[in-house]
Amino acid sequence: MKNERSEIPITYRDIPLFLVLIPFINALNYYLTYAHIPFNGHTLLTFSIDTLEGYAAWLGLRFVILYLDKKMPYSGSPLKRIIIQVIISSAVALVIIISLTELLNWMVKDTPVPRNFYLNDIFIFLIWFLVINGIYIALYYYRAMRQMEALRLEDRKVRTEGFFVRQGKQNLSIPFSEILGFYVDGEYSVLITPQLKKYFLDQSLDKIEQSLPEEIFFRLNRQHLFSRQALKGFSRLENGKLHILVEHTEYFPEAILVSRTKAPAFKQWYRPE
Repeated sequence: MKNERSEIPITYRDIPLFLVLIPFINALNYYLTYAHIPFNGHTLLTFSIDTLEGYAAWLGLRFVILYLDKKMPYSGSPLKRIIIQVIISSAVALVIIISLTELLNWMVKDTPVPRNFYLNDIFIFLIWFLVINGIYIALYYYRAMRQMEALRLEDRKVRTEGFFVRQGKQNLSIPFSEILGFYVDGEYSVLITPQLKKYFLDQSLDKIEQSLPEEIFFRLNRQHLFSRQALKGFSRLENGKLHILVEHTEYFPEAILVSRTKAPAFKQWYRPE
């Protein structure tokens, strides 16, 4: 009865960070590239254009990462994902930088881009794209760690407080000690208490099973999921099957058949060594 979860969707909250980081990277590039930087209108214009190009390249890189988060999540093969992400996102960002630089140079100067751009600047851009990829990878694992911790706290809270149900406009917490079991009734799952109160749930037994502590509850078959206190014992049948003896109520049969494949797991759960 494992609580399996699919890939967690990550929200990076990266936009404020890169709105500040891109101009900083651009300023650092200027400082490392030029020995003397005149502070005039031309420098301000050039810096603004380069920063806008940086934003465009970052958005292209970011689009690739968000697309891969959906199509190739880290949980499949983290190393393969990282390699593909770095290659494709860096290539897309580089194409954007080159295209915009060539276009602006043609519009303003009507001359080819200086050779030095392809010999030196391109490698500087690639280094920064690797750094940005590293930031996104770190953000992913940090956010994933935080979300997993939040899920663990939520599971711990549920296991402590009980199972939540809706009754009218109320949200009620039913302690696990006050739950006999669940069964399927048409399109609904039904929770039964020792006082024979019924709560109709719009969750499947599969979903309910994931939120229950496995040391207390066991899924007998597709229709029934019981707590330990609802069971009186079991009897063995031919071919390894079991008859589970249930505390009789008007909602549960007195005995429920458990298949041969599930019988060993039930016996181990019911009488743990």
